Amino acid sequence: MEKNTKEESPFSKLIQVGVVVRDMDKAIERLSSLGIGPFEPKILPPDREEWFRDKPLDAKFKINGAMLGEVELELIQPVEGESPHREFLESKGEGIQHIACAVSDLDKEVAKLTKRGVSVLLRAKWQGGGVAYLDLGVAGLIIELIQRK
Repeated sequence: MEKNTKEESPFSKLIQVGVVVRDMDKAIERLSSLGIGPFEPKILPPDREEWFRDKPLDAKFKINGAMLGEVELELIQPVEGESPHREFLESKGEGIQHIACAVSDLDKEVAKLTKRGVSVLLRAKWQGGGVAYLDLGVAGLIIELIQRK
């Protein structure tokens, strides 16, 4: 039997759609009135280290999530500081800012993709996991790769 040498794409397991909003309460109220939810606040790991454009990230957010079938709808409201979310809100307004895919080895996938010209916008690490926001360099598409325990 021939061994399958084709590598799995880091984009094969969609788990989240990230939407930047100006007002978290208004967004949740409207989406809830349409039957989307319940929304739960998301707490970021306290031991995380974050970088935005290779500099330490010093920003605050409100983040809430709700499941849409197997995919999470994540709402992000930038509160203070510079971040990809604030950049998106200021340049494009509210809307889908990223889609996220689960990976088993974040460092390996990021290394492979940066060799192919992908830019890392944001990077965060914590005990047992991490994320990377990747600008694919086409159509304004930002993919977040997420490694969890």
